[in-house]
This record gives sequence, structure tokens and C-alpha cells, in this order.
Amino acid sequence: MNTHLAHHWSPSGTVYGTLLNFQREHALWAPRMQESPYKAPPQAPVLYVKTANTFLPSGGLVVLPPGADVLAVGATIGLVMGEPLPGCSRPSLSALAGCVLLNDWCVPHDSYFRPPVKTRCADGLLGVGPALVRMPVALDALQIEVRINGVWKQTVTLADLVRPAAQLLADVGEFMILLPGDVLMLGTDCLEDGGRPLAKAGDTVEISAAGFKPVVHTVAKTLGETA
Repeated sequence: MNTHLAHHWSPSGTVYGTLLNFQREHALWAPRMQESPYKAPPQAPVLYVKTANTFLPSGGLVVLPPGADVLAVGATIGLVMGEPLPGCSRPSLSALAGCVLLNDWCVPHDSYFRPPVKTRCADGLLGVGPALVRMPVALDALQIEVRINGVWKQTVTLADLVRPAAQLLADVGEFMILLPGDVLMLGTDCLEDGGRPLAKAGDTVEISAAGFKPVVHTVAKTLGETA
């Protein structure tokens, strides 16, 4: 086994993503929230699952799914659940095992209303940071940088969350149990035009944040071909 990968952290539980948790994207989507089938803004966090086949350690190749020419980059932080505090059944920041830097890749799509699962859960579409770290003191002010081939593309600022980490944990705890080892992602932000940074075959994407080791992946057409 590769020595580097042998020491690479990987989720041991279920990984949940959160949609529409950044103010800019929430505002861009506000008019469409009145359309069918829901006809109202979501009242609770909107979650999805990243299946285990998506977990890809930093340093690996992320392969374009069949039919995809590009992948959208989704820089985010994952909150990793620890053992619950005595007498407290709901998740809280003080009971976290730590945080991890993630790249929640997806195939670009136009709508969150029942998009195909393959757009988010194809093999390798969750880039996982190399190590679990203690929760930053100023998590809600953390900034995450996205660079493609060394060129800056996006700064994600957690101060722009609709539900900051503590509130997201509390609101999710209202309707489901998060077990030790589960990961709750805070969400990914969009650019001003509503899209996300795009990477094609041959591009190398680096996600970085203070206190975390970078998450780096190269996009490939196949495992043996990067461009």
C-alpha cells in the first residue's frame, strides 16, 4: 500500500452534503423556490448523501464520468461527528471529532430538483483532505481558496453561510441523528454568475485553507489519460 495513502484520513461514516447554504446562491435561487413542485423556500436544511465510492484521497486522479467534459469544483469543510456529550443526544460543535477540507465535485447541472444521482455520486467525486484537524477557533470566518493550475479562481468565505456551522448542526439534529464518524458538509458557494469553477481533463485543482493541508487532484479522462 502507498505509504502516503496509508496515513490519509478517510470518512468512516455517512457523508452528507448541504445545498443552498450560501447567501449568494440562496438569493439567486429564491425566485425558483416558488416554482413547482415545492412552491416555497425550504424550511429545513436540504441534504444529500455522498456515497463511499466517491471518496478520493488528496493526490489522486479524479476521472471524468461518462459524458462529462468538465467537473464543477466545490470547496467546503466537513464537520466530523465525535461521541455525543453525556446527556446530550443532539450534535454540537463541542462534540465534533474535528474538521476536514473537502472538494465536493459534481457534474454541472441546471437544477437541484431531482438531478441524476450520477452528477454527484460517480466514482471519485469527493476529494478528501489528508488529515482531520481540530475545529478552527474562528471557523465561521474561515476562507477557502480554489486554484486551478496555480491560478486563483474562487475564495469561499464561511461568513457567508445561510446557516453557520452551529446552527446547521442544530437544525439537522431536529430531524435526524448524526452518528460518530458521520460527516456533515457546510455546503459549497457559487460564483457571481451562479456557476462554479470548472476543471477539465489535465487540470490540477488545489483547495486550501489556513490550518488545513491542501486538497489537490488532477482531472483525467481515464485513469491512464489526463488530457
